Amino acid sequence: MLAPLSVDDERALYPIIQEGRRASEQMAKDSVSSPTDRQRLLRARQEGQEAESMLLRATFGLVRARVLERGYRWHNEDLEAAGVEGLVNALRRFDPEQGNRFATYANYWIMKLVNQTVQQQAGLSDAEMRLILKHQRLERSNLDRRLTKRDVAIELGISQVKAHEIMQLSRELQSRRFSSIEIEDVADPRPSSNLNDAPAWVIDELRRLTGDDFDAFWQYTFRTMSMEEIAKAHGISRQGMTKRIERCRRAVRESPGAERLQRWFDQQ
Repeated sequence: MLAPLSVDDERALYPIIQEGRRASEQMAKDSVSSPTDRQRLLRARQEGQEAESMLLRATFGLVRARVLERGYRWHNEDLEAAGVEGLVNALRRFDPEQGNRFATYANYWIMKLVNQTVQQQAGLSDAEMRLILKHQRLERSNLDRRLTKRDVAIELGISQVKAHEIMQLSRELQSRRFSSIEIEDVADPRPSSNLNDAPAWVIDELRRLTGDDFDAFWQYTFRTMSMEEIAKAHGISRQGMTKRIERCRRAVRESPGAERLQRWFDQQ
């Protein structure tokens, strides 16, 4: 996985990818007579494949982000596979001449297939899944207050009876994924939170980026405490702590040392 590309760097890859695909098509027709032309096409194809690989690796973080956004930990194989399938589908279908960024286009496909997999795992209908996703977006935009079924009914344009049903389904989905986390943590635990085990540069960098939330960020990242336990220890709501952890994660992702930190984390 590479750090996300800038808009200009991403767009610079598009013509290389297109040229590589044209070269592959021409070679597949077996109409190349000159050794010089064949060598040129081989080089263009290889450069195109390398550009595709770079684009995929730089966008792969979206797969992880969408899985985590749904409330699951990263090692859910079904959701990870669905996100990767969405990413590959996006690369195969992407047309840069439409004017969109690949990252924007890929995000749509990744989210679509991850959501479909969550829906299948939870046994939800299409209509139920759409309302649950709307409810989750509503909750994320109202972290500072507790929504009533009347609030949800008004915002989603449904009856209060239906709102109560959707809120219940959302809670059940949340319970399901927390259960999944506990199973995964036993099978594939993350390293302990013993700071003595980490290099000094990692601790210093994370402390600088996360400030007063360093302890909470470390505990959540390395799975030593659940979000509920961390929130309780700090005397705030789960929603409030989620917001603070996400702020820390964003600071780490956008820092100049993000790639180096990611390499260290992946080696644990």
